[in-house]
Amino acid sequence: MSTTPQPSKGPLITSWVLQIAIAVVFALAGFSKLSGAPESIHIFETLGMEPWGRHATGLAEIAAAVLLVVPKTAAVGALLSLLVITGAIGSHMTKLGINVTMPDGTEDGGTMFGMALAIFLASIVVMFLRRAQLPLIGRGTPR
Repeated sequence: MSTTPQPSKGPLITSWVLQIAIAVVFALAGFSKLSGAPESIHIFETLGMEPWGRHATGLAEIAAAVLLVVPKTAAVGALLSLLVITGAIGSHMTKLGINVTMPDGTEDGGTMFGMALAIFLASIVVMFLRRAQLPLIGRGTPR
């Protein structure tokens, strides 16, 4: 009989739930950008970064999604998602605004900005929970 306490699985489960949520959002958003969805084109035209910014962001989102679902690269995926979403938040705070007007004149009511904030926070939590995996500061590969 072992007297060594077993580590809690709560942080690992939390990390995986957040990783999958971020990966799904980023995979869908990346595909939308790479397929030339009118909303994506409009946003990047507003930013003055169409088409190269849309393509680069879409590729980065898909790369982050893939990295997030591979256990050994999940922390790096969270770091990449944090970098990408920080750019999105910066875009909302400057040229896009919180309430984005779409090409058809409708407004999103701040939904995209709210989603960006949620992804930002989720990425930070995953990075914290998997900090041992981060290059330069980590000390190994947990779980």
